Amino acid sequence: MAGWIRRIYLRFGAPVVLIGISFMTALLMFGFLYDTIATDTYEVELFQLSEETIRAAKTVEDPVRTELERERAAEEVQPSYRYIEEIADNQAAVVDSLFGYVLEAKRTAETDGEDEPDPRSSDEVLSSLRESIRLLEQNENGLRLTDDMLLSLLALEEDVLMRVEREVRNQVLAVLQDPLREAGLTQARNSAEQEIRGDDQVPAAAIPAAAAIARANIVPNELINEELTEQQIEQARASVEPTRILQGQVLIQEGQLIDREVYRQLELAGMTEQQSNYRSVLALGLFVLIAAGLLLLVLQSAKVEGVKKAIRLTIVFVVFALSLAIMKLLEIISGNFGVVIDFIYPTALAGILVRLLIDERTAVYVTILLSACAGMMLQSGYAGVFQMDSALYVLFGGLTGIYLIRNGHRSIRILPISLAVGGVHLLYVAFYLLMNQSQYTVEELAFYVAAALAAGLLSGTLATGLLPLFEAAFGILSTMKLLELSNPNHPLLKKILTETPGTYHHSVMVANLSDAACEAIGANGLLARVGCYYHDIGKTITPQYFIENQSHGNPHDQLSPEQSRDIILAHGKDGAAILRKQKMPKELIDIAEQHHGTTLLKFFYYKAKEQNDELPEEQYRYTGPKPQSREIAIIMVADSLEAAVRSMESPSTEKIRKMVDSITEDKLKDGQFDECDITLKELKRVKSVMCETLNGIFHSRIAYPDDKK
Repeated sequence: MAGWIRRIYLRFGAPVVLIGISFMTALLMFGFLYDTIATDTYEVELFQLSEETIRAAKTVEDPVRTELERERAAEEVQPSYRYIEEIADNQAAVVDSLFGYVLEAKRTAETDGEDEPDPRSSDEVLSSLRESIRLLEQNENGLRLTDDMLLSLLALEEDVLMRVEREVRNQVLAVLQDPLREAGLTQARNSAEQEIRGDDQVPAAAIPAAAAIARANIVPNELINEELTEQQIEQARASVEPTRILQGQVLIQEGQLIDREVYRQLELAGMTEQQSNYRSVLALGLFVLIAAGLLLLVLQSAKVEGVKKAIRLTIVFVVFALSLAIMKLLEIISGNFGVVIDFIYPTALAGILVRLLIDERTAVYVTILLSACAGMMLQSGYAGVFQMDSALYVLFGGLTGIYLIRNGHRSIRILPISLAVGGVHLLYVAFYLLMNQSQYTVEELAFYVAAALAAGLLSGTLATGLLPLFEAAFGILSTMKLLELSNPNHPLLKKILTETPGTYHHSVMVANLSDAACEAIGANGLLARVGCYYHDIGKTITPQYFIENQSHGNPHDQLSPEQSRDIILAHGKDGAAILRKQKMPKELIDIAEQHHGTTLLKFFYYKAKEQNDELPEEQYRYTGPKPQSREIAIIMVADSLEAAVRSMESPSTEKIRKMVDSITEDKLKDGQFDECDITLKELKRVKSVMCETLNGIFHSRIAYPDDKK
């Protein structure tokens, strides 16, 4: 498949291929998600008989019924009351004020030296008194005193009037010393009136007025607490669970009349033919276009050649297809179970695959995107509704798998990672069950625990099984494959170790240098390390002609410069041929072939030039190609540095630094980095890291004065 993608890429170019694959990814997501948001519609008419039994295609909230239930709950809330002690004193003060007005009017009406009111001025006195108590009568408590009542009070002796006032006042206070609500007001007033009528301290003529004053001043002193009652009403409304039309619920049986309520429910579920899903389709279209566009941006920013971007995008497409297919399967069969089987979804599968095949950033984005899809597809009957439960479950499990691979990418162990993902699943399932506050049987709890662990194990198992297929189909050199190739028991590494032990040691040293430098600039350190293990395998053909394997003289002393040149220059091509024959990954073949680029074999060139001063350099240069990646450029520097520093007498920090600068500058000026994307800033960082690493490696070889004897 990688070759097929490469041919299409070369034919149509980067923009067409990358945008085309992104568009296919968008179509893939749209196809899987459309069934989730789309609804079957029926040709129904109001007040007609239904031609078939219709069931709700999705679970939707019924706002009308929900509001009715909330109103019913609000009506059932009993008002909260508060007792106000001050009301009794306030009403007693009103009684005192009223009788005070009467007494004042009585005194005003008296003539000089007479105890009786002047009959000629009674109308004026009554009018003045009426004006004085006008504000009291306007009170909503219902005080209404007739002229006869007022005259009966004015006619009383002053001491009798004050006695009547005291009795009325006492009756008001006696009633209001206990809580009194609106509902008991009439009974309390009647009781007070009966007490006054039976009181011999109140003259018969004054009883109607006294009773009216007492009744008006007996008011509720336990009033509704409006604020608290409103809070209780809101709490009651909020406590009502939304009324839902459940997926699969029968809305109408065949042959039944379609009344307004049934028709309303059909419209609510979006199942009438007059309704259109265009809003949902438009929303889904925007979602998949945004998702695919961001995916293209994420992959486009990677520092790899264009055809590799196309391959990576295709890998994501296939991973999406696989993941969405599993979600769709769970969505289809979920209705046959009484438990949430979505928890068995292998949440970390996509993240692990993409992390191992591409990189961490893409894996995180794919996991986030799949969690959003899970929120729409893994809904346990709530079609057309985004389920945060499912989305978070997939997100947490997927990120856990990615993080653990990130931390252990040099020694990936799938089983511990799978168990860790299962552990995160268990924690989330516990959170989910506690938040639902429902009752679960032992069997249901056992299922959820088993599903959570199984999802973790499935993630690792499926990833392990599918990884070789992806590697073979797309020509990808994954982290796991690199770890497999780094095993010292690999036949080719054994061959290097047994036939060229010096070369093997040199390769390990170069690997350490290259790995550290690559990690420092964000390149693939593991690829560089494993590539170094195999980069000089071509030396196994003529091992004795390379200095690190020589122990008894140098055979080049017996050869002409041309013969030595041919042997040395051949080891890169020979190594690539051996690796190609063993069907090793292309990345390792490239390292073997390119790690010398087109550098000049200076020693033998200058030796030959002594015999022919006009000898062209091209005859003594490696045939290349030059390094095509940052990793190979770093290996080129590390390869030369390790050999140079190893041959250095009494290496010191300053000598090593100068050697690093010299070799790096020489490669740069010779144009060896012209065909890869390494920057000067990155080269500066590479030199710094290599100095640190070499100082650590060769520190023990530095001779100290007290070592000399």
